[in-house]
Amino acid sequence: MMVAASAVGAPGVLIGPLQREYGWTVADISAAFAVRFLLFGAVGPFAAAFLNRFGVKRVCVFALVLIAAGVVGSFAMTSLWELFLLWGVVVGLGTGFTAMVLGATVATRWFVARRGLVVGLLSASVATGQVLFLPAFAALSEAWGWRLALGLLLAMLAVATLLVLLLMRDRPVDVGLLPYGATEAPAAASHNASWVDTLIAPIRVLGEASRTGTFWILFGTFFICGATTTGLVQTHLVSICGDFGIAAVTAAGLLAAIGAFNFIGTIGSGWLSDRFDSRWLLFWYYGLRGLSLFYLPFTDFGFYELTLFTVFYGLDWLATVPPTVKLTTERFGPNATIVFGWIFFGHQIGSAVAAYGAGLTRDVYATYLPAFFIAGLLCLVAALAVFVIRRSQGGAEPQLA
Repeated sequence: MMVAASAVGAPGVLIGPLQREYGWTVADISAAFAVRFLLFGAVGPFAAAFLNRFGVKRVCVFALVLIAAGVVGSFAMTSLWELFLLWGVVVGLGTGFTAMVLGATVATRWFVARRGLVVGLLSASVATGQVLFLPAFAALSEAWGWRLALGLLLAMLAVATLLVLLLMRDRPVDVGLLPYGATEAPAAASHNASWVDTLIAPIRVLGEASRTGTFWILFGTFFICGATTTGLVQTHLVSICGDFGIAAVTAAGLLAAIGAFNFIGTIGSGWLSDRFDSRWLLFWYYGLRGLSLFYLPFTDFGFYELTLFTVFYGLDWLATVPPTVKLTTERFGPNATIVFGWIFFGHQIGSAVAAYGAGLTRDVYATYLPAFFIAGLLCLVAALAVFVIRRSQGGAEPQLA
C-alpha cells in the first residue's frame, strides 16, 4: 500500500518539470492528476468486490503491474492527452486497487480485536507513501530529470510485487490461524459469484447505503478530507513553496515530514478509535485541520512557520480514516468494506476538485492562498456535520439525529 501510494504522490514534484518541458499550464497538468485522484477513489467499491472474489494476492499483483505500465508509458509521452491516459486513467485505476479499501479488507478479515489500530497502521502507510519518497523523487528530477525519478518508482514497484508474490496470503485460514481476537472460525467465503454479480454488487450496496443519512454525512465529510489533504496540500505544496522561493527538494522534504508525523497521528487515531466516540474524534480532527489551513496564508512561509504547520497539520493528515471506518463498520455491517469504498470515492472526488481548483486559482489569481481559506472553512463545516450522526449505543448502528 505504501509503495503503490507513492505513485499517487509522485506527480507532486512533476508539475514544474512537465510545465517547463512541454509548456503545459498548471491547470492542464492538475486536471490530468485530478483524473487520477478520481479513479483512485472510483475503483474502491469495485476493488472491495474484486478482493472478495479473486483474493488479495491476485488483485495486488494486478494493480502493481498496471501502475508500472502507466509509469513506463510516460517515458515516451509527448502530448497532454497521453498524460491524461497514463497518469490519469492507468495509474489512477492501478492505485485504486491498493488504496484504503485494501486496508479495510485486510483489517476486517484478519482482526477482530484491535481493528481500529490496524486500520490506523494501514491508513498511515497510504498517506505516508504518498509523501515519504518525494524528496528522493525531487532530488533525482532536479539532478537528472523527471524520467530517472520515475525509474526509482519502478524499482520500488518491482520489489513490492516480488514481496506480494512470495509472502502475501488472502485469509488467516490459509496459514492455519483464526482472525486476531476471534474465538471461532468465520464462515467460509464464497467464490462462486459470476463476473456480472461481482460488478453489480457495489452498485446494489450503494443503492442500499444511499438511502441512509449516515452514508451521506460520512461521504460528505470524507469529500472535505480529500479536498484538504491530497487534493490541495499533497498536489500543490511543492509548487506553492516555489512561489515563495523555496527549492523543490526542500518543499518535498516538508511533505515527507508531514508523512512522518501523519504516521504517528494516524496510528494514534486508530488507538483512540478503539476507545472513544468516533464523532468527537472527527470533530477535533477536522476542526484542528481547518485552523492549520487558516494559519498558513498569514505566514511568510519562513522556516519556523512552516515547521509549525508541518507538525500540526501532519499529525492530522489522515487521522480521520480509523474513526470513519469504525462508524462505517458499525452502521453497515457485512457490507462495510464496499460502503467504505464508496465513502472513499467521496474522498477522492474532493481530492480531484481541489487538485484542479487550486491549480486554476494559481493560473487566474497568481496565488494559491484563496484555496487555503476555502479549505479551512470546509473543515469547520465537517467538524460540525459529524454530530448529525447519533452516538451508537451498545454496539447498535449509529443513526441520524
